[in-house]
Amino acid sequence: MNVKIIILNNRFLGMVRQWQQLFNDKRYSFVDIASPDFVMLAKSYDIAGQSIEQREGLKSALKTMLDHDGSYLLEVFVGKENNVFPMVPQGCSVSEIRLK
Repeated sequence: MNVKIIILNNRFLGMVRQWQQLFNDKRYSFVDIASPDFVMLAKSYDIAGQSIEQREGLKSALKTMLDHDGSYLLEVFVGKENNVFPMVPQGCSVSEIRLK
């Protein structure tokens, strides 16, 4: 199969950390995680891959992934405190969605 996989890795349980940041005064608890080496894990399944940490290498890494004949894993390390929106705060309805 020719499957392309991208992992956006912020080294945190991202959504849990985001809730703790926005609603619990940055009182982080149990969100810092140690992930496996995803590239080595992919290689154990005969899937090529690479990881990048610098934005400058992203375009080249994406091109490498897309040009690769076969499955490929690209792990992209992102900032620990990058948030994801939209989100629905706890106890709220979808009509109370937060955009920032």
